Amino acid sequence: MSDAAQPTAAEVRAAAEAVKTALDRHLAAVERRSGEDDPAVYEAFNELAAAAEEYDELLYDRYDEVTPFEIPGTEDALPPYQGPAEANALSVLIRRDYAVVEPQRLLAQAQRVADLDAEGGGAGPADTVHGALGVLFGEFEPDEIASRHKEFGLEEGDSTLWVTAADAPADPGEWLDAPFDQADPHRVVCRFDVSAVFDDELDDDALDGVDADVDIDPDLVVPLDEVEDIEDADEPDDVEGEVDAADRGAGR
Repeated sequence: MSDAAQPTAAEVRAAAEAVKTALDRHLAAVERRSGEDDPAVYEAFNELAAAAEEYDELLYDRYDEVTPFEIPGTEDALPPYQGPAEANALSVLIRRDYAVVEPQRLLAQAQRVADLDAEGGGAGPADTVHGALGVLFGEFEPDEIASRHKEFGLEEGDSTLWVTAADAPADPGEWLDAPFDQADPHRVVCRFDVSAVFDDELDDDALDGVDADVDIDPDLVVPLDEVEDIEDADEPDDVEGEVDAADRGAGR
């Protein structure tokens, strides 16, 4: 960056003061929050994150220094909340993805349901994957499908749950023709996401600093069939009694 484009020292100082102000507002919002998902706390959090990010950028541009703060990425954050301060109604929007990995298991489970309901004329045909899905999702609640998906030959994909605020409850049948058209991110009070990508990120973080290409001296490798002999030779005679005593103590 050229000298002409660099922020002034006064601009950096002003950004630092903005962080302090946002920090005070966030603490005040937390201290008087009305519940776990208070929108005032959410708004104060976003303001603090934005102020800290601005200060971090100006500090780096001016002094080539960084802060120790981890700023949430804007691509992962929800847009600013624009719903009512006190929501009188809410909608819970859920999406769960599945892959049909065992069609025969799916068909068999659906056929069992169809056979049980045949006397009452309930379940329809279950001889195709399309029909089997209709039978199973018509018989079981979505939460039960989620907890028993492997039994039905399904594999979980990503899932998300949005809690969105509304000004007033919808009239009966009002949105049934287009149930997801009103999924406004600006009215999301809170959301919960589940994805394998999060597990991959945790695995990568756990392996940070670990050398995967470790050279092992073959002379130091002990064959598996000799491990038990080594343990028996090194183990004191009274170790079993000590373990039993520890177990009893841990149960108190």
